[in-house]
Amino acid sequence: MNGTGQDEITAYVEGVRAALAGLPEATRDELLEDLPEHLAEVRAEGNGTLTERLGATAAYAAELRSTAGFVGGFPDPPPGRFVRLRESRDKGLRLLNRADMRVGPVIGYAKASDFLILLRPAWWALRGYLAAMAIAYLLASNRGGQGLLPRVGGSLVVALVLLAGCVILSILLGRRGARLAAWPRYALWSGTALLALFAFAGFVSADRDARSSGYSDVSSYEVNPYGSVRDVFVYDSQGRLVTGARLFDQDGSPIHLGDSYPVSCTDPGTGEATPSRSLGYPFCPQNAPFDTGRAGSFPSASPSRSVAADPGSSATPASPSVSPSVSASVSRSAVAGK
Repeated sequence: MNGTGQDEITAYVEGVRAALAGLPEATRDELLEDLPEHLAEVRAEGNGTLTERLGATAAYAAELRSTAGFVGGFPDPPPGRFVRLRESRDKGLRLLNRADMRVGPVIGYAKASDFLILLRPAWWALRGYLAAMAIAYLLASNRGGQGLLPRVGGSLVVALVLLAGCVILSILLGRRGARLAAWPRYALWSGTALLALFAFAGFVSADRDARSSGYSDVSSYEVNPYGSVRDVFVYDSQGRLVTGARLFDQDGSPIHLGDSYPVSCTDPGTGEATPSRSLGYPFCPQNAPFDTGRAGSFPSASPSRSVAADPGSSATPASPSVSPSVSASVSRSAVAGK
């Protein structure tokens, strides 16, 4: 022991002696008889001064007086900062060891850990795969579109190179893990735990996608009321059918409803199907839903869109002079012969 250490012990003993001044001399000498040796052991066991480890000399003397019972015992230093954590760890390890011994015979081994040791190479490969998938997930722009390979930028070559590199690195770490220092080993265990959580989240997501039909309720989509339109019939205010009509929106863009041209029209009387020659609505005038021979024989309706007449008439698509009295009737029935 160097001179500094011995001086510290001597000063501490004298401080305790002064704090015990109220005791009989023989009792005080008995309490302090082995104190220097005890202080030397305490100082050698850890870092820090005696005051930092044992407290002030007055507090130590009071504790010595109360716990020793004047028989010469010395109070131990206060427990370390992580004593309870170590105790909890040791208790958990004892429980795991007990479970290891009980589960092992069930699967045919002395301990369950003997069987898990055989699975370590498979786990090393799986850990590398999970690491590659995690890297691809973090680098991907569309994280919802990941498949079974760790694709980065959609490249298969990059995915295979990344997968091979991560698996090889995981195997090397697994073989050398026992020789790593304490903190690198703890870091490896922490990363492995995070990969296990990542794998569990991916498994839950994949299970949810597999059980999903992939279709949503049709009622949740907006239904197009004109999806079944096959032909359009335009009538004027007198109930006369307008032939060759063209439909345009407010910007002058043509509106197309019904089947693409050319269409086939069926004669209601003979049932004969002939190609339509009309470039405007209706494609098949003979299939008009209302009687065009009498005025007022069709239900009146207010047109919601501008209607332009045949190119041969005076109205033009972009002209606002289209007569507002022209009404449109939409037939939803299928044209025969389609």
